[in-house]
Amino acid sequence: MPEQKPWDETTGSGAISGAGAGGGMDLAMDEGATLEKTPGGPEGTGPAGKPRSLWSDAWRDLRRNPVFIISSLVILFLVVISIWPSLIADQDPLDCDLSKAQEGSQPGHPFGFDGQGCDVYTRTVYGARTSVTVGVLSTLGVSLLGGVLGGLAGFFGRGWDAVLSRITDVFFGIPVVLGGLVFLSVVTSSTVWPVIGFIVLLGWPQIARIARGSVITAKQNDYVQAARALGASNSRMMLRHIMPNAIAPVIVVATIALGTYISLEATLSYLGVGLKPPAVSWGIDISAASQYVRNAPHMLLWPAGALAVTVLAFIMLGDAVRDALDPKLR
Repeated sequence: MPEQKPWDETTGSGAISGAGAGGGMDLAMDEGATLEKTPGGPEGTGPAGKPRSLWSDAWRDLRRNPVFIISSLVILFLVVISIWPSLIADQDPLDCDLSKAQEGSQPGHPFGFDGQGCDVYTRTVYGARTSVTVGVLSTLGVSLLGGVLGGLAGFFGRGWDAVLSRITDVFFGIPVVLGGLVFLSVVTSSTVWPVIGFIVLLGWPQIARIARGSVITAKQNDYVQAARALGASNSRMMLRHIMPNAIAPVIVVATIALGTYISLEATLSYLGVGLKPPAVSWGIDISAASQYVRNAPHMLLWPAGALAVTVLAFIMLGDAVRDALDPKLR
């Protein structure tokens, strides 16, 4: 039996190295047991040394991304003032005084007055409600409709896929602004629902194509084939195995598109076919202020600035989410 050597602190050799292969195996087993006992493993693992999922990795990266933090704070502020605008604006956006038309900043009215004598600050705050409502509801509608149709086409293929491809080609050929002028010009309602319906009608093909390609890629993975071999139904494979792994690209595109939908609502309202007075919208205020831009630039500056910040915040959020969910960047 070989003689065991004393432990050498400088070289790290001794009794363990003298034990041969058996000692190395015991050491490996001890390290494995320690890894299972510790609450957190090495980089790339979660509790008890288990590999982290794509979503946990994405959330860890997002929390460290300053772009995500800043854009989230801006969006959170916009959501809060959209729900409770009276928290920072105690006046009525429709309360106007023609004697103060186009006047500049005054005590209690930091943004001045518009061409009708309405408080620009109050209308800018209340305009966030319209933009956020249109953006969020349009994104939900587009994601739901496009995700379902695209997912079914990618999963079943053949006739479903051919029909969806031809329909999306037709919708992609319709110019958005021209379609809005034609579709919304016959609508007399001043609510947000016609605008939301129009955006969903022309916006779902983009999400459908993204969902279709993502589902086609996911259903070719080994775990889906194994589930099919074990007799899993189509609905179970879609809901349990394919959709959780195919939804990430849809979330990324929808998040970026949300800012685009807010800008589209303002564009349509500016052209006079979106929201109509007495609705409060940044697009309506920008349209009304465009003819007074030389004499009273504050009328245009504040609603246009609020619109730009809102769209930029959602686009920055979408870019951060895309970077976090893209496995090629890891």
